[in-house]
Amino acid sequence: MPDSNFAERSEEQVSGAKVIAQALKTQDVEYIFGIVGIPVTEIAIAAQQLGIKYIGMRNEQAACYAASAIGYLTSRPGVCLVVSGPGLIHALGGMANANMNCWPLLVIGGSSERNQETMGAFQEFPQAVRSSIYGRPGACYVDIPADFVNLQVNVNSIKYMERCMSPPISMAETSAVCMAASVIRNAKQPLLIIGKGAAYAHAEESIKKLVEQYKLPFLPTPMGKGVVPDNHPYCVGAARSRALQFADVIVLFGARLNWILHFGLPPRYQPDVKFIQVDICAEELGNNVKPAVTLLGNIHAVTKQELASKKSLPMNYYTVFYHVQEQLPRDCFVVSEGANTMDIGRTVLQNYLPRHRLDAGTFGTMGVGLGFAIAAAVVAKDRSPGQWIICVEGDSAFGFSGMEVETICRYNLPIILLVVNNNGIYQGFDTDTWKEMLKFQDATAVVPPMCLLPNSHYEQVMTAFGGKGYFVQTPEELQKSLRQSLADTTKPSLINIMIEPQATRKAQDFHWLTRSNM
Repeated sequence: MPDSNFAERSEEQVSGAKVIAQALKTQDVEYIFGIVGIPVTEIAIAAQQLGIKYIGMRNEQAACYAASAIGYLTSRPGVCLVVSGPGLIHALGGMANANMNCWPLLVIGGSSERNQETMGAFQEFPQAVRSSIYGRPGACYVDIPADFVNLQVNVNSIKYMERCMSPPISMAETSAVCMAASVIRNAKQPLLIIGKGAAYAHAEESIKKLVEQYKLPFLPTPMGKGVVPDNHPYCVGAARSRALQFADVIVLFGARLNWILHFGLPPRYQPDVKFIQVDICAEELGNNVKPAVTLLGNIHAVTKQELASKKSLPMNYYTVFYHVQEQLPRDCFVVSEGANTMDIGRTVLQNYLPRHRLDAGTFGTMGVGLGFAIAAAVVAKDRSPGQWIICVEGDSAFGFSGMEVETICRYNLPIILLVVNNNGIYQGFDTDTWKEMLKFQDATAVVPPMCLLPNSHYEQVMTAFGGKGYFVQTPEELQKSLRQSLADTTKPSLINIMIEPQATRKAQDFHWLTRSNM
C-alpha cells in the first residue's frame, strides 16, 4: 500500500508568491522596499514569512533609491517591489540612478494576467541576479504576471536555482601592470584618484598599503571617501584643484572621467598628463581621454579634508559642518544630498570607514537622501547595532522625499536628519526680503525660481510622527541639539539648521602636495 504521507507530500501546493519569495531568499536577498498593491502584496507577505525584511515606503521612487543603496552597502542586490503602471514608472528614477552608480538592484513588478505561454519570465530570475552583480553592477527588472503570483502548483515541480555566486575577481594583464608601475615610478607629481568602485570592491587594505608604501598622494571622489581615512597625511583633498592641475601621472582606481572629474580635459589637467585607468568595465576604458595604460580588473578608493569656519551669525555652511564634524561618531554613516550642502559637506565631514558615505553620486540625483538613509539604517540595525546614520540635506533636497520621515519613525530607525536651511535652491532670501517682494506682485511673478519659503519649520515634520525636532540658529544651539540627538537612542531626530540665505562656497587656495614635502 502506498505511503499516505508521501502521497500527501507529493500533492502539496504552493503559490507563485511563495515561490518568488523563496527564490529571493535563496539568492540571499535580505531587504525588500516598496509599496504593495495588486498583484504584489502576496509576494511581500510571503517574503516576510521567510524572514526577509519588508520596509513599506511612501513612494516607489524613494523605495527604489533605498533598494539600490542596499546593493552598494551589501554587494547583493536590494529589491524594490512595485505594482505595474505608475508604480513601475515611479521606480525608474531609482533604476537609472543605480545604473549610473553601478549598484546592483532588482526591481520586481506585477503586471496584468497573461496566458501560460508568456509566464517564462520567472524562470529567468536567477539570470537577473547574475546580471545585477557581475561585471558592472546595475539594475534589472523582473516582470511577474498577476496570475503567476496566485497560481497554485505542486511543490515538487519547483526547482530553485542555487545562490548566484559572487562575481569572480578578475586581474589585469601582467604586462599592463608592469607598464603602469614604470609610468608611476618615473612620475614627478603622481596622484591617485579613488572612486566608489574601489569602495564597492572592498579594496581598502590594499589601497592603503599602496599609498603608504610608495608615499603616493591621493584624492577621493565623493563616495570614495573613507576607503583610506580622510585624515590620512597623504590625502590631498584640501588641494583638489591644484592636485588635478599639476599632476603629471594620474591613476584612476574605480573612478570615471566624467563631469565630477571635469572629463579629464584641460585646463583642469595638464595637456600631457598620463592617465592609468583601472576599471571593472572594459567599455569605460579610454572614455574622454586616451590612457597611457589600461588595467581591466578589480579596484579601490579614498578621502578628503576640513575647512575653517567663521563665528559670526547667521551661520554659513562651514560653521555648520565644523561643529557637526566635532561630534560625529567615527563609525557613523553619512548620507548627503543637496547643491552647496553636499559639495561643501564632502570637504568637511570626514569618513573613516569604507562604504559609510552615500550621496547623489554619478547621476547627481536629488531626492535620494532619505531612501539611502533608510537603507543604511536597516543594514546598520542588523549588522552594526548602535551605529548612527547622519543624513545631511539641503532644504530643497529634503523636499523631494521629506514624507519618508514617517517611514523613519514607523520603523524607529537610528537616523539623525540635518537640514541645512538657506531658504532656497543654491541661495534664498531672508524673511524681510521675502515680505518686501510680495508687497508688489504675486509670488509667481516676482519670486526668483530658486527661492523657497523662508524659515520653514521642517523639524515639525519629524515631531508630527513622534520623533524629535530642533530649530537652531546658533552654533551653541546646534551643538546642544546634536549632542542630545546622539545621546537619545530611542528616537530619530531632525535638526533644522538656519544659515545665511546667501551663503556660498568659499574660495580655496591650497598648495600642491608632493611626495617631497609630505
